Amino acid sequence: MVPDLPANPLSIELELTHRRFWWQIDDEDEQPEQWDVSADVSELDVCPEELRHVGDIALVIADLTKERNLLDSVVLGEWALEFIAETVIDPDQGKLHPELDARISQGPPRMVVLRRVELTEPWRGHGLGAALIASALRILSPNARLAACRVSPLDFTLPGADRITAELCSLRAGAMLERIGFQRWRGVHLVDLRNPALVDARMELLDQWWPGQEVD
Repeated sequence: MVPDLPANPLSIELELTHRRFWWQIDDEDEQPEQWDVSADVSELDVCPEELRHVGDIALVIADLTKERNLLDSVVLGEWALEFIAETVIDPDQGKLHPELDARISQGPPRMVVLRRVELTEPWRGHGLGAALIASALRILSPNARLAACRVSPLDFTLPGADRITAELCSLRAGAMLERIGFQRWRGVHLVDLRNPALVDARMELLDQWWPGQEVD
């Protein structure tokens, strides 16, 4: 049966915007690039106005050939800064650790860092998060080689939530990433941006919602 959602999820549009301070116009100032993804139901489709916003994704693109500085940790996050330092063996060329290099297809020496994903309450629980993440990453695939995300129970520590709940949420988030092609390597989830699994992530929703599909 097609799940009960505020609108047809195939009418969701992604708007990608890049942010930087107006005065950051030197060549070296454009890195790391901050990207925000807003998912919203198209104005062409019927949907209650208050339910039109589906969710937000925060991404950062790091140039692996650029020397890192402490200010980068504010944008990338400390874990990403440490991960890049440990896995990029040739900063001039952006070459990755041989074991990691063998897993990832060739592409620009840049890495997308998945910082945050949040869906509004009416749109949760239907597999949309994974599909929207996969789509956003594929859109950015011409500009980078891989994407990385660290999933930790600390990210799910909320007022009133116990440690077990946070750990279960962390496990579910990791499993969701793995369904769209991410693999865990040295404590971080990674995906080749040319992995077909990112494209295949849309199929379940397409099968359910494409016009003319039969509904049980």
